[in-house]
Amino acid sequence: MRPQALKHLVDDAPRVMVVDGSKLVRKLIADVLQRELPAVEVVGCASIEEARNALAAGPVNLVTTSLTLSDGDGLALARLVRETAGQAYVPVIVVSGDAQQHLEQRRFTDYVTDYFDKALGHEALATFIRGYVQPETIPGATILYVEDSRVVAEATKRMLERQSLRVLHVMTAEEAFALLTAESLGRSSHRIDLVLTDVTLKGELSGLDVVERVRVDFGYGKRRLPVLVMTGDGNPLNQSGLLQAGANDLVQKPIEERLLVTKVLFQLRLSRLNEKPLVR
Repeated sequence: MRPQALKHLVDDAPRVMVVDGSKLVRKLIADVLQRELPAVEVVGCASIEEARNALAAGPVNLVTTSLTLSDGDGLALARLVRETAGQAYVPVIVVSGDAQQHLEQRRFTDYVTDYFDKALGHEALATFIRGYVQPETIPGATILYVEDSRVVAEATKRMLERQSLRVLHVMTAEEAFALLTAESLGRSSHRIDLVLTDVTLKGELSGLDVVERVRVDFGYGKRRLPVLVMTGDGNPLNQSGLLQAGANDLVQKPIEERLLVTKVLFQLRLSRLNEKPLVR
């Protein structure tokens, strides 16, 4: 996303377009958004044609759409948004109960910025959208970051530390496993809240190995310990393999700061939505 688009998202009152064939769904999403972001203006549309007219009436800051619409699908709507003058860099989020399956099979196009699993609920959707239009950080949350390039690591660390996140950077998968083992044995002074790993690492182990070991050997579910994988590999089969192995999401390289921060903060907040308070 270009700098002027970022400024527009942050400085202006957000105008969010919600496209869904169900009037009830549009109202539910609008109610939650307006409660979470009182200044937001929600533009509800039932079809691509209504969305086209709304876009002609003025710019929007973000678009959510279901996959199935009465006069087309969400991917066609995403393309329409991209081709509408002044809307080329607006986030377009597909909201669907089949989003994970579509993501794993790499059915989404370049017109789609992100996806959201409808099963997570409207409260989580509001948190997700807020991450784009009004980011809210979680100071002190700890990110275990696996990256073998010091140059890339320093740049990415700065992006995360600007959000008051604590970053533990290691160069190899083996070092990451050592920290996770120490935590699991109660020998660590901090809790790791999220793992961020590059897919390609020096040595015998890769980012895929990190994902598999976190899920299988350590037994951490996606909510307890989210794992984001950074990859520049455009091969759909390889991307699908990472998601099927247990990655929560992928971050395409080269890294775009706004997208990285949004994905990290969303996964952190999602992991805490259903946390039960500790009994002292």
